Amino acid sequence: MNLDDSVGMASGFTTGSAAAAAAVAAARFLFDRNCGKVVLNLPGGRGIAIPITGCRRTEEGAEAWVTKDSGDDPDVTHGAVIVSEVDVSSESGITILGGDGVGVVTKPGLLVPPGKAAINPGPMALIRKALGQELPQGMGAKVTISIPGGEELAKRTYNPRLGIIGGLSVLGTTGIVSPMSADAIIGTIKTELSVLKAAGANIACLVPGNYGRRMATLLGIPGNMIVNMSNFAGESLSMVGNLGFEKLILIGQIGKFSKLSAGSLDTHSAKSDGRLEAIAAYSAIYGAKSEDVREILDSSMADEVAARISHTEWGAAALNEMVRRIVKTARVVATGISECACLTFSLPDRELAKTENMGQLIDEIRQNSAEMQ
Repeated sequence: MNLDDSVGMASGFTTGSAAAAAAVAAARFLFDRNCGKVVLNLPGGRGIAIPITGCRRTEEGAEAWVTKDSGDDPDVTHGAVIVSEVDVSSESGITILGGDGVGVVTKPGLLVPPGKAAINPGPMALIRKALGQELPQGMGAKVTISIPGGEELAKRTYNPRLGIIGGLSVLGTTGIVSPMSADAIIGTIKTELSVLKAAGANIACLVPGNYGRRMATLLGIPGNMIVNMSNFAGESLSMVGNLGFEKLILIGQIGKFSKLSAGSLDTHSAKSDGRLEAIAAYSAIYGAKSEDVREILDSSMADEVAARISHTEWGAAALNEMVRRIVKTARVVATGISECACLTFSLPDRELAKTENMGQLIDEIRQNSAEMQ
């Protein structure tokens, strides 16, 4: 079911929401309840009604399936079928497994450890919560999620490069897929920064997404001071300068920030890469051997590489070089700012490098936020 957003485009729902709705429908089918539509209560309090495409009995339980609707977002999973099979048990607890078409993680650095199905913690929690409300007290269930044709669809995603093999990932932080209209996103960024400046802020924190926002929050930065710049680093930095902010904090995952350090102001995967090349170059500057540089270039995940080299003297120096270069870029693009701090991390929430003034600017942004109250 599409949800109209504020710019006239249609939102959709994530694979995680689809799997959760299908699991609920399968349980309702088992207990002879209506399973034509499922209303999910999503993180943040928003609700969404998801139509169920079909339900049927299986040898051990029941399964239901949902046709994925990504709204106006150009998503390869749009129209895919997400299936959840539910087998109830007299033992409490809900176990969630990946079936055909769901990828398996093979490399470290993601939110899911190697050897496990590529089902992120957000969808796991959503499925457990939604299904738990349908099961009789004291009962548990095993949920197996499958995506027919998922292995082929995954070839059109970054999964193979991330070391996720055999299928798609079951994703979703908010449960909603928002349309990726560049103009709409840039307009939202400008609005958020403008409102923040008008409220009396002289310092802002830019992050490239939900992972960056979570890390910033863990570091103690107030949520009202954090603005999601998505992939639009260049536009966002220009706005910071044009709006008259005096200082800036940048916090982001290593993959996008390694691109930014090399001067890429649009970090979308279709617009720029060079993540590993940047890390390799900085490593070579600080003494990495040729075989170390080759190993970096032959890797597939910036998170894994950065976490590994951070234990070496040259690797730690390379990562510090990266954040210094990001600050240099920021001060050129965000004209007029007097100071900038930067921190980069790998998943899940592992700090890799930061500029020396990060602690000072965190104190300042907290004070600025308190003064705005």
